[in-house]
Amino acid sequence: MLNFNNPITKSTISEPQWKILVYDKYGQSVISPLLNVKELRDLGVTVHLLLDSDREQIQDTPAIYFVMPTDENIKKICKDFLNQLYESYYLNFISAITRQRLEDIALGAIQANVVGQVSKVFDQYMNFITLEEDLFTLNTPQNDVISYYSINRGDVKDTEIEFMMDNIVDSLFSVCVTLGSIPVIRCAHGNAAEMVAEKLDKKLRENLRDTRNSPFSGEGAQVGSFSFQRPMLVILDRNFDLATPMHHTWTYQALAHDVLDYSSNRIELFETPDSRSQQAANKVPVHRKKKEYEMTIADKFWQSHKGSPFPRVAEAVQEELESYKLQEDEVRRLKSVMGLEGEDDATISMLSEGTAKLTSAISSLPELLERKRLIDMHMNIATAILSHIKARKLDVYFEMEEKLMSKSALDKTIADIISDPEAGTPEDKVRLFIISIICGQNMPESEYKEMCRVLESSGCQLPAIQYINRWKALYSKSSSLASTYTGGGTKTESMFTKLMSQASQFAMEGVKNLVVKKHKLPITKIVDGLMECRSEMDEYAYFDPKLLRPSDNTTTRIRSPFHEAIVFVVGGGSYIEYQNLVEYAKGKSGVGLTNRRITYGSTQLLNATQFLTQVSVFIFPVFEF
Repeated sequence: MLNFNNPITKSTISEPQWKILVYDKYGQSVISPLLNVKELRDLGVTVHLLLDSDREQIQDTPAIYFVMPTDENIKKICKDFLNQLYESYYLNFISAITRQRLEDIALGAIQANVVGQVSKVFDQYMNFITLEEDLFTLNTPQNDVISYYSINRGDVKDTEIEFMMDNIVDSLFSVCVTLGSIPVIRCAHGNAAEMVAEKLDKKLRENLRDTRNSPFSGEGAQVGSFSFQRPMLVILDRNFDLATPMHHTWTYQALAHDVLDYSSNRIELFETPDSRSQQAANKVPVHRKKKEYEMTIADKFWQSHKGSPFPRVAEAVQEELESYKLQEDEVRRLKSVMGLEGEDDATISMLSEGTAKLTSAISSLPELLERKRLIDMHMNIATAILSHIKARKLDVYFEMEEKLMSKSALDKTIADIISDPEAGTPEDKVRLFIISIICGQNMPESEYKEMCRVLESSGCQLPAIQYINRWKALYSKSSSLASTYTGGGTKTESMFTKLMSQASQFAMEGVKNLVVKKHKLPITKIVDGLMECRSEMDEYAYFDPKLLRPSDNTTTRIRSPFHEAIVFVVGGGSYIEYQNLVEYAKGKSGVGLTNRRITYGSTQLLNATQFLTQVSVFIFPVFEF
């Protein structure tokens, strides 16, 4: 798209054509996790502007638009035509534009006399946000538009439900177009997931029938035929598992999302003021600045350790720092031996062959400096996470919740933790009690009321607990919720490694070195059963858009195991579910097979604070479709 919808060649990379990028907030949210300012500049984007902003005329430069095809955006584009803002216009719509709106653009171009300047118009089918190669969320800048609360509130109107479901279907259709394949769709009966599945099945069928305009290249000719390499799309409703979003986590990425300001692959932290500074010495108030860190695919440490338990991450950061110091010391030693301490790197590179070793070391300095930057970044992030773990005793909460979910014996009672004023925030205590309600046996009414009294005296808000209690009463009628959660349990190693206990910059004393046993979360169990086509999963609805008649779904199902799956959660997902599915696909969960590919998506990625906020505002009973 940024190369004017032409294939990228070596010449376009070496000498990109300059252009302006104009996007709306939807387009910005799509591009933001994928490309930073430097990468946009390398692709020839000299200026990037919001469609809503006041923009000046730049007549000698082409403009690439990346916007949603809304009436408001169409009017603004036509106004740009009238004002002759740019040399030429390349219009890229995030989702498919309707014929009426396309005619409005044509009319606007005619009236402004710029028909020859409107070079290309494309439907890009990018109505989703890609956070990782195998992770996406829906394109909803206003996060409450399609949320767990908005879908499940008791007073929701049919028109609102239709609007939300249509938005989800539009985004999932875009995912299918991007992947270039028609999936087999599976979902549970009687919830929002089934409504999405039915609508998506219908939309895919309609597009396959229109062979001239189908965005699936070559797929139209395959209607009615079978392909065993097709992916499976598993659509689930968040109500199938409310314990996991509430669960305290222990892995690096999930912890960062839980306790820090982490969204769109960026973590924002307040810089810690230097205690040795003159301001600190004079006890002058220091203004703390926010620093933003990008978690990119080029960061090998992040890619290797984002799913690792936090104690292992702390060790790995320290090991990276020690390794960096050794390399840095080697460069200094070589300079000292050769009497070149005061010389710059350019001078050293021009010396005789005898300095080849030093020259090689000097040439690696840019890479060494980038490595140091990443080490400092992860050191700051890990330190911030550690401060939360210590202040809130998150290791204690995680261990107790894992034991509750794996039906193991508890060292302490839940009441002991809840009544301890030093153990966690009120929110942490609510989350622990919710886990015990969902994963434990039915609690006597007297015990439930007593626990609520203790929670209230500890400053906890009860609406979320009351909702979960009603939710369990409703859903336990149809299934045994307690058996859904098996957990993995934990074991505590006696001590950290020598590196951690003696040389680490992380003061890990008082934090348990918990090792999580490999296990399947409820979502992974469902996906495993569906990918293996186990008979007990036949109760899940089956849709195959390639079949000529929907009624054929019951008699002509694909029975061979699937090697690729797209898993989508309506109502919000979590990083811990994503990581558990990745481990399963890699065969590391004890049950998964290798050579599988799983892509995880959700309407939004929720941390526990966001989820608690949503379930705390319920007044009416759970909405049923």
